Amino acid sequence: MNIKQAKDYIENTVRLYLKKDEFGEYRIPVVRQRPIFLLGAPGIGKTAVMEQIAQELNIALVSYSMTHHTRQSALGLPFIAHREYEGTKIDVSEYTMSEIIASVYEVMEGSGIKEGILFLDEINCVSETLAPSMLQFLQYKVFGRHRVPDGWVIVTAGNPPEYNKSVREFDVVTMDRLKVLEVEADYKAWREYARSKGLHGAIVSFLELKKEYFYRIETTVNGRSYVTARGWEDLSEIISLYEEEAMRVDETLVEQYIRNERVVKEFTAYYDLFNKYKKEYQTEEILNGTVKAQGAERARIAAFDERLSLLGMLTDKVLSEIRDVMEASDYLMELLKNLKAVKAAVEKGAAGYGEGQLKITQMLENQIQGRKKQMESARMAGSLSDRDRRRAKRILRFLEEEKRKLFLERGADGQEEFSHLKRAFDRETVSLKEKTGKTGERLSNLFAFVEEAFAEGNEMLILVTELTVNNDSARFISQFGCAAYDNHNKEMMLSERQNSLQQEIAALNL
Repeated sequence: MNIKQAKDYIENTVRLYLKKDEFGEYRIPVVRQRPIFLLGAPGIGKTAVMEQIAQELNIALVSYSMTHHTRQSALGLPFIAHREYEGTKIDVSEYTMSEIIASVYEVMEGSGIKEGILFLDEINCVSETLAPSMLQFLQYKVFGRHRVPDGWVIVTAGNPPEYNKSVREFDVVTMDRLKVLEVEADYKAWREYARSKGLHGAIVSFLELKKEYFYRIETTVNGRSYVTARGWEDLSEIISLYEEEAMRVDETLVEQYIRNERVVKEFTAYYDLFNKYKKEYQTEEILNGTVKAQGAERARIAAFDERLSLLGMLTDKVLSEIRDVMEASDYLMELLKNLKAVKAAVEKGAAGYGEGQLKITQMLENQIQGRKKQMESARMAGSLSDRDRRRAKRILRFLEEEKRKLFLERGADGQEEFSHLKRAFDRETVSLKEKTGKTGERLSNLFAFVEEAFAEGNEMLILVTELTVNNDSARFISQFGCAAYDNHNKEMMLSERQNSLQQEIAALNL
């Protein structure tokens, strides 16, 4: 199976393991909750999948690489304990709590979340002295004398022997106590992830043309060469920063992430070509609807790889803008909850400057502290996604800025202060509407260009498919509409939300 299918299986398993009956007992007894063993090549996204599952299920995540552990750190350190058996005092050996088990308790205490995933990577590469204890752990969920707390699902991962000389194959007795998922590198599954994460368009377009370069591990006369999904993602991050700083991307940079000489040379050459296309085709003019007819004609007669590269860079740009719009809309809908709470308090007379009454500035401070605590709890639990963190920080920035302004404008009553908050929120709403309209126009211009240059060819099919499978663009089209998309996607209509965000924003009346 591919990593996306594995993610679905693991998420379903965790959900079922944590399901309780009417008495609060787990439907599947803890003793029958088999640890999951994810077996797959290195760098295909096993750790990233665990983070996504924890974020989606709103549970905690504790992650360890077992190759970094000795027997002492995994089991705990020995000490002498004094016991008395049948009237006889005896010194016996005990162990301190395992560092791994202690981390679980620390996360529970720090985040307040009592259920989660304990993810142990490279489980089949432990040292010889630790191996027997790991087998005991997989069978009984115990390190030394300390058991993994109930409500924590154990997920492990490891590499097949052909990828790691340190691998120790488990015997049948151990394997029979695990849920084994064998995962293979799959470009199609990764491509969907890459688009949702906004990976660099040059990488996605290059791999669309050279799918065989997505994942490759081989032995050459010069030693081991490898290309992994992790390498492409990390390369994307550094290329984006290099471009921001106007620094040159060359083979020396690429080979730090992609350890295959042939792939490095081909990608570097393609990257230069990608930037050449971006400049020559004037992508901004295309999306603004001001491109000249010669541009569409050149695209129409271009080679397939050139057309695909052009479509890729245009789609990448539009998806990036759509992602920004959806993040802004999610931020406003979340912020609205805070402001409605303030409004309700004002209407009840709880806000003002009378004796014993709570001032709006204090209410905002309480909400700021609540948001910070919530964000820190999620961070401690390992379930705070980059998107959630950005949204929380935008809300905090708004609340802190408006609190500061209200503090400087002393003397206003609660209604006047809330009117100030409403005007600030309305400005954010107007900005979103303008951004949404502009992005919608650029999306329509993209369709118009593809129609003119490629008619109903494969390029249009690729564009419609990209917009359909990408979560942000699917939400954008569902909520704000796109006539051109509908015209080309009659058989793949997206289901609309009962209350679209567009209607909600239009009806905001603080």
